[in-house]
Amino acid sequence: KTLKEQSDLEVNLLQDSLNKIRTAATRLEIASTSLQDLSLRPQGKKLLVPLTASLYVPGTLDNAETVLVDVGTGYFIEKTMAEGKDYCDRKINLLKSNYDELVEVASK
Repeated sequence: KTLKEQSDLEVNLLQDSLNKIRTAATRLEIASTSLQDLSLRPQGKKLLVPLTASLYVPGTLDNAETVLVDVGTGYFIEKTMAEGKDYCDRKINLLKSNYDELVEVASK
């Protein structure tokens, strides 16, 4: 490969990584906001539960005290609402830090 092709490939890979980090941070921010909204709902409240990005099923809020947090590779941990929000906030900060590091590397 020529030097230009290799440089273009590295730039594209870096841009792809930046986009993935930005998307993940946005999803976590939405999750954090949703946790705040969910904590204000009364028990027994009817709502739509997302199964996929485009499929929702009717459900009832059974317990607004705890949530299941996806920690990756199919594992979930039960946490309180506050712990769930804290988890989201920590992950958002980590992603933003990684994003800033990648931007710094890209500017060199």
